[in-house]
Amino acid sequence: MTTSPHEFLHPKNWKPAAGYANGIAASGRMVFLGGLIGWNGQQEFESDDFIDQVAQTLRNIVEVLAEAGAGPEHLVRMTWYVTDKQEYLARLRDLGGVYREIIGRHFPAMALLQVADLVEDRAKVEIEATAVIPETKAALSAL
Repeated sequence: MTTSPHEFLHPKNWKPAAGYANGIAASGRMVFLGGLIGWNGQQEFESDDFIDQVAQTLRNIVEVLAEAGAGPEHLVRMTWYVTDKQEYLARLRDLGGVYREIIGRHFPAMALLQVADLVEDRAKVEIEATAVIPETKAALSAL
């Protein structure tokens, strides 16, 4: 895990969570991100590859967080929607690499759902996220 300002919740007798947290306790300014997908800021897809779309989606998350004065370390929750669970599972190694490259070693509470389709026909992944900026940082960024 990274140097997160939040408390990770993991019962001592549970097997370690790999790539996610079971829970996080946080207080501060809450930032809610809608479902972001793997297109660029001009709403254009640059690739139909699953990993490329995940990477773009994560970069989009980081950009929206920055608008609130937050970074990946402030993420407390992510919900992933994928159109193909088998592709997700088959490409976990690649997915982990782009995740660590963009988000770092910060693993918030996460859920993954396979859905029949997403609104944008070319989208293969959509991610909702919640971040919490601690009060001291939130007060400084408001100045």
